[in-house]
Amino acid sequence: MTTLLPPPLAETPALARLRADVRAFLDEQIAAGVFTPDVDTWLNGFHPDFTRSLAERGWLGMTIPAEYGGHGRSFLERFVVTEELLAAGAPVAAHWIADRQAAPSLLKYGTEEQKQRYLPRITAGELFWAIGMSEPDSGSDLASVRTRGERVEGGWRLTGTKVWTSGAHHAHAFFALARTAPLDPQHRHAGLSQFIVELDSPGVEIRPIRSMNGAHHFNEVHLEGVFVPDELVIGTIGDGWAQVTSELSYERSGPERFLSTYRLLAALAGRGLGDAETGAYVARLAGLHQMSSAVAGALEHHQDVSSAAAVVKVLGTALEGDVADLADRLTEDDPGDPELRALVARAVFHRPGFTLRGGTSEVLRGVIARELGLR
Repeated sequence: MTTLLPPPLAETPALARLRADVRAFLDEQIAAGVFTPDVDTWLNGFHPDFTRSLAERGWLGMTIPAEYGGHGRSFLERFVVTEELLAAGAPVAAHWIADRQAAPSLLKYGTEEQKQRYLPRITAGELFWAIGMSEPDSGSDLASVRTRGERVEGGWRLTGTKVWTSGAHHAHAFFALARTAPLDPQHRHAGLSQFIVELDSPGVEIRPIRSMNGAHHFNEVHLEGVFVPDELVIGTIGDGWAQVTSELSYERSGPERFLSTYRLLAALAGRGLGDAETGAYVARLAGLHQMSSAVAGALEHHQDVSSAAAVVKVLGTALEGDVADLADRLTEDDPGDPELRALVARAVFHRPGFTLRGGTSEVLRGVIARELGLR
């Protein structure tokens, strides 16, 4: 677990007890063979039974109010649970996007009907979600979205293609960003809207995008005249850009942005490999740990954390990749631990994606610069 790190500055005795409970549960699960610790498990570790076991313990939907089936707990409590799950290399991909991103967006922008329809099932670990932002040839430039939303009687028809849609082949629904007004070159972020698309709807085609090793977690989702009723518009038509920006704060600031390769760093430290070099990486990790915890506290007080989230994401994903490279170099000539070498190989394989998903580092540096008034 997070034994390399001191507790966050805001850690209270109650949070420390919660952390101990999560660690004890994870130790039991590993000992029972429920899962084998791995790297990058929030994207690749799909295990619905494990997700349901977390739901039974009240560790899903923690920040969702009780009237919507949640537990009404704090963002800091949720931070403790998610941090320990990630550090343990637990398979959390089934519920990750629903719990991290969909639920806060529904609470902020959703109608009462939408909240009642989806939030209890997210808390129960029964509803899986995906995100329909990225498109072919658009990269991280969401203002260039070409998926169209056309007004029709009773709702909207969506036509377009989303790519790199993690977990769409398992998901029940996703948020789709679409252009609902003609592009104004002077105001490129205007005219965008968000919709809830249930992925078993007619006109939805999900095509796998397989990695070089044959793994399947990314997808292309093609929408061909998919009807979305008015009751599944999320937020306000035309306000999609502001909504997406808010949503990305949850996506970019969490501990998944610096703990995807934690298992490797813990293994290096435990074996005394790299000494001072490994120690320097632990120091970087400790700083990110405190920064991300502070963002969780800011979210608790409904503060704007978009620029802070971008900083955590840029620095965190750089560290994750650096840890993979360090582990690869330090274990390259050590044939004595084939399990560790296999873990390293998987981390190196996933490394290119760390700084791409959730917004490229180049784009996020621009976001940070604008927030600081540097451009």
